[in-house]
Amino acid sequence: MTTGLRIALYQPDIAGNVGAVMRTCACFGIGLDLIEPMGFQWDDKRVARAAMDYIDHVSITRHADWTAFLAQLGGRLVLSTTRGATPLPAFAFAAGDVLLFGRESAGVPEDVHARADARVVIPMAPPLRSLNLSVSAGIVAAEALRQTGDFPSL
Repeated sequence: MTTGLRIALYQPDIAGNVGAVMRTCACFGIGLDLIEPMGFQWDDKRVARAAMDYIDHVSITRHADWTAFLAQLGGRLVLSTTRGATPLPAFAFAAGDVLLFGRESAGVPEDVHARADARVVIPMAPPLRSLNLSVSAGIVAAEALRQTGDFPSL
């Protein structure tokens, strides 16, 4: 089963996080877009170790750069950011949304931030400001799946 949702990672830095997001995508039936350049070699053993045998159960599309990604974008682009305008529980997700997450070290540049159709922030206890990339992707994906009724059947 594949949902209409996708997760997109903008120039990810850490292979282990990509592997963990791949596993989340496989388990939830969500496609994954990787926007290059990445901060590691794709054949890095850490990706395979983190994704384990789930890598064969996820649809992965690699894009040479931001422009190539935008050329094939089909749904709304929903950016998860610490500078988000809408708290996650207040945002209305739709089938076909693409959930975008920035680099672990730098987030996304201004032009990417400005291009997003919507920006969401995961509320958390002050003074803390951010979660691990793969944890954030799982939280946002679960809320989007809940709202769209696309959780996989048991």
